[in-house]
Amino acid sequence: MLPGQAQVLANLRRGVVEYCVLASLRSGERYGFDIARELEGTLLASAGTLYPLLARLRKGGLVETSWRESTEGPPRRYYGLTPEGVSALAEFEAAWVPFHHAVNTALSEGKS
Repeated sequence: MLPGQAQVLANLRRGVVEYCVLASLRSGERYGFDIARELEGTLLASAGTLYPLLARLRKGGLVETSWRESTEGPPRRYYGLTPEGVSALAEFEAAWVPFHHAVNTALSEGKS
């Protein structure tokens, strides 16, 4: 990673990671560790950053939780989208497409 690239990546994550978490729940309820495993690396700095984010999304009414028994240990908390979460994700997607296009256009201008 180039010297300033880590800061650029951190700034980009801040703006989109919560919507990526919401998108990961679009197909149904998921266990937090599964979400972390899917997004860790480029989208999440570490798995430890996911749980405070999930707590904020829950307090904001965008996700709901349920506890389920596990055959591999203690009960697990599963996360799912609320109707408000579905709406927030749809609003983000509607804004993201033209934004993504504008950024790509700006970055490609002047390249030959």
